[in-house]
Amino acid sequence: MRRHVIAAVGLACVGWVAGVAHAADPGEVRYGAWGVDLAAMDPEVKPGDDFFRYVNGHWLATAQIPPDRSATGAFLDLRLRSEARMGEIVAELQARPYDGLSDEEKKLRDLYDAFLDRAQIDSRGLAPARKDLDDIAGLKTLDEVATAMGTRRLGLGGPFAVWIGIEDKHPDTYSIEITQSGLGLPNRDYYLRGDKAIVETREAYKKYLASMLTLGGIPDGAGRAERIYALEASLAKVEWANADRRDAIKTYNPMSFSELEGLAPGFRWKAYFAAAGIPLAGPRGERQAIVHEKSAFPELAKVFADTPVEVWRDYLTARFLHGFAAYLPHEFDETDFAFYGTALYGNPQQLDRAKRAVHLLDGELGEALGKLYVAKYFPPEAKVQADRLVQNLLRAYDADIRVLPWMTPATREKALDKLHKFTPHIGYPETWRDYSALTIRRDDLLGDIQAGSVFEWNRRLKRIDQPVDKSEWGMSPPTVNAYYTANMNAIFFPAAILQAPFFDPHADDAVNYGGIGAVIGHEISHGFDDQGSKYDGSGALENWWTDEDRKGFDAATRRLGAQYDAFEPQPGLHVNGAYTMGENIADLAGLTIAYKAYHLSLEGKPPQTLDGFTGDQRFYLAFAEVWRTKMRDGALRAQVLSDPHSPAEYRVVGVTRNADPWYQAFGVKPGDKYFLPPDQRVRLW
Repeated sequence: MRRHVIAAVGLACVGWVAGVAHAADPGEVRYGAWGVDLAAMDPEVKPGDDFFRYVNGHWLATAQIPPDRSATGAFLDLRLRSEARMGEIVAELQARPYDGLSDEEKKLRDLYDAFLDRAQIDSRGLAPARKDLDDIAGLKTLDEVATAMGTRRLGLGGPFAVWIGIEDKHPDTYSIEITQSGLGLPNRDYYLRGDKAIVETREAYKKYLASMLTLGGIPDGAGRAERIYALEASLAKVEWANADRRDAIKTYNPMSFSELEGLAPGFRWKAYFAAAGIPLAGPRGERQAIVHEKSAFPELAKVFADTPVEVWRDYLTARFLHGFAAYLPHEFDETDFAFYGTALYGNPQQLDRAKRAVHLLDGELGEALGKLYVAKYFPPEAKVQADRLVQNLLRAYDADIRVLPWMTPATREKALDKLHKFTPHIGYPETWRDYSALTIRRDDLLGDIQAGSVFEWNRRLKRIDQPVDKSEWGMSPPTVNAYYTANMNAIFFPAAILQAPFFDPHADDAVNYGGIGAVIGHEISHGFDDQGSKYDGSGALENWWTDEDRKGFDAATRRLGAQYDAFEPQPGLHVNGAYTMGENIADLAGLTIAYKAYHLSLEGKPPQTLDGFTGDQRFYLAFAEVWRTKMRDGALRAQVLSDPHSPAEYRVVGVTRNADPWYQAFGVKPGDKYFLPPDQRVRLW
């Protein structure tokens, strides 16, 4: 995920489902009498040997991953609840007279019905896609290939991806951002590593490509698939590694379009940008773009120029069929899932069409659906309670920054300034998105999806020379996640995550601070992690640290990274401490500050003991419970290789072993597996 767009707490590569919880009403999630599912624990495991399994061991031994999901766990409980609620909203729309619906409600219903109408989709075959497929098959020159890649309706992509972001050095203005792209597998490691499972995945991918091309009526699918794979492998060899791609300084390379052409002359930039509708001139003359992986661009452009047009035609055809598989006849949908769902992530079964339909509405008309979601499921008092929690966490950060022993006065002053300029957004946007320019037709599903892509691109493109809208959300209210954006110096918490087990107004305070408190602290801390700390309080990419403080901070984070490098989720597959650094820092800082905020909330009063657990113990139990997760092997492998978040169990043990109060709360001693001597613990906050 782009660093200044979203730094999120969720595990984006995983398809989730609910675990075990009792419900007071349909869809409600609640754990135990005071917020922790004590039956999920395994008391035979010592907390210091594996705190994740101490808290979740019985659950891990008994929980079943449903066949249509990649994992199960606490996040899944909430996501299933949100899924059910979106379904209830759609059912209500279906029950009302069509003529009585608002324009947005009609669009929601029409898109839902179009997606569910499998009979219509199958009966039309490839007819809705025929013109696009014929246009791709008719490409004759590299200029025409670049034009197809830049045409937003087609959604094809290529060696480069372009989007409209926020200018790192000037956060009040929008920018054209360009990054490496073009792979069909999750990232370059799937092309370069020699692990047995990875090699098997590559072979399955080639067979998948051949099957999709054959379904599309293209002869010699196997031979063409080999050439497509070889093309992607050549891109992978020159791409940057994940850890380098998250470096805010390395990936900030502003240049004019003419300079871009000089940097990577092999690509047909003018044709590409013309197709995307990006004007080459702006209010201040020639428009600039922000190039990310600068040293890779010449090599990627060379691959583009050296690849025959006929190979690009096959490549783009395969990408088209993959991108729109869910909206094409069932053979395409099922073949696509057989690879991306089963071979890659391990799901035996695809999510049923109705559930996929509500997720489609959330993706295409998220704020139209979110408006109804908030009105029905997010009462004003929930927002007030969440606002109060955020303010408590901010106060805890303020108090902590003022006494940090490693931070010099000059850096401390800037850190406090940044904290005080921090903006929280809770629940839902202040202004809802206007979808009036988007046309949805009940009888044209593929056209609807393409219209949605064009609508969203044009919405962003037309404001490119206007001031940045800093109230805009990047997630919809039904999303179970949260994020920080450095260019706005702001966090966003959608309504759906502000529920049990993360936040429950009926739960013990220690549990809420260990759950949603640690999540809030996590997001705030992204403003001070190894990359977010390179942005000042206004959101500009600018160094505000003294050299001494930066040197000390980097040394501490390197030690943290080395701890995570040692974690081995699967034989031979280690966590990448450099790639996951920002999230690991945020987990550690979030838990540390949430603990301090919890104690500030006690106002000197001792917390009661519940079921034999002290307040501090309940705080840490809740933290470990929030991350309880059980994943399929393929999904876990994909996460380690392509997701900046560490696997859930290491988000728990990797953080608690660095928290001094955890040792005291559970009597962790030398000799326990995850014991760290005090001088080896990383203390950033």
